[in-house]
Amino acid sequence: MTIINLGEQNSVLNKFVAEIRDQVIQKDSMRFRRNIERIGEIFAYEISRKLNYESRQVTTPLGIAECRIPDDKIVIASILRAALPLHTGILNIFDNAQNAFIAAYRKYSKDNSFTIQIEYASKPSIEGKTLILADTMLATGSSVVLTYNRLCETEKPEHTHLVCPIASRNGIEYISKHMPHKSVTLWVAAVDEELTNKSYIVPGLGDAGDLAFGSKL
Repeated sequence: MTIINLGEQNSVLNKFVAEIRDQVIQKDSMRFRRNIERIGEIFAYEISRKLNYESRQVTTPLGIAECRIPDDKIVIASILRAALPLHTGILNIFDNAQNAFIAAYRKYSKDNSFTIQIEYASKPSIEGKTLILADTMLATGSSVVLTYNRLCETEKPEHTHLVCPIASRNGIEYISKHMPHKSVTLWVAAVDEELTNKSYIVPGLGDAGDLAFGSKL
């Protein structure tokens, strides 16, 4: 598996990451959502540089222009609900992409252990396409692996780009062991070293879904 950490480069991406981590700025949920959306746009631009391109002729009012256009058929898949702003940002760039949505959540036991429950999946065909699987946080990695397996039960994408802006070291190691090595690229903006006993990333940013859309029941 190829791992690309855009946070290691100096760019405006690091400003947006700093703001989604900042507990004061987080209080503005609209700004939190917009920052994640902008992060998605940056990741999508970088992914666009890895796609296949073909030359096409475009008719202008004054003549014919040769343009290099991405040729990949793209499906953007997101894990509800925290990844919705990230999904929007990616879709802003790949605006003719197809879309998939997976409802996955942690079901906790009394001892704070949990299992990942997947109760809903909506997707187009991904056979031979470029799959972009987005989740704002990569903690243990188990939800991403289960989601990928659910999407690929009967079909296989040509290549999968995982977009996880905030990732834990444990999560990266887990998906490295449980996902195809040659056909997966993981894109991150920050790698944090610690998980709590409840598998929250430290320093992380908190619960991205709650910060974007309000507390759960």
